[in-house]
Amino acid sequence: MENQMKKENSLKNILGNLDIIVAGVALIVLIILTFAGVVMRYIVGQPFTWLEEVQLFCMVWIVFAAGGAAFRTKSHVAIEMVVEMFPEGVQKIISYVIDVVVFLVIAYLLYNSFGFIQMFMKNGRSSSMLKIPMTVQYGIAPVSYVLMIVSYFYSKYFDKSEEGGE
Repeated sequence: MENQMKKENSLKNILGNLDIIVAGVALIVLIILTFAGVVMRYIVGQPFTWLEEVQLFCMVWIVFAAGGAAFRTKSHVAIEMVVEMFPEGVQKIISYVIDVVVFLVIAYLLYNSFGFIQMFMKNGRSSSMLKIPMTVQYGIAPVSYVLMIVSYFYSKYFDKSEEGGE
């Protein structure tokens, strides 16, 4: 029974941090390939012609995969000094206004990302060297925006792991 609970918690941890895992793997790939690219270019004299495409792919996936995690871990920059000068009631109102603005901005980006992906699907655009479809490269964007919204509101209203948080 205890082993089963440990396995469930382990699986829950992995799934709950899948975005961090994806971003971490993309970062490791980016570092290794960039180092290998420097060695191949300056020591061996045979540069990888495809390296820039893979680096761009990795950077896009790092940024988008880590976006939800940043909301979940409250790692985004926040300027709270001005808000804290107001009475508690006004602070709550400002907090709700911020929630609406965050939701609207991310929802707008989500909506537009679908059009962006549709455009790539329609014209079949792919990278020039490796022929990676742009839908694969930027397909993480809509998923990331949904995870950002879920992570933002979950961490703000449902995650009780940080007592006395916002």
